[in-house]
Amino acid sequence: MRFTQYFLHTSQRPDRRGIKLEWIERVVAAPMRQVVQTDGRIRRWGRVPEAGGKYLRVVLLEDGETVHNAFFDRHFREMKNES
Repeated sequence: MRFTQYFLHTSQRPDRRGIKLEWIERVVAAPMRQVVQTDGRIRRWGRVPEAGGKYLRVVLLEDGETVHNAFFDRHFREMKNES
């Protein structure tokens, strides 16, 4: 995986230090939801049971490989009929 300088900087914040790279990799590989933003960045969400069932949002650059941001999304709600 590749990372932006922004990700490397923000991942050092106290509220993000506990996010493991393996969780990010898992969400990137098998997201439960994906949205492409108007600027081409890709948002992917996944549930992390090891983090108390929180939902992790990972933002990728347009290439679909470079991680730009990752954080627990307190506002994410799983849709019941999602496939």
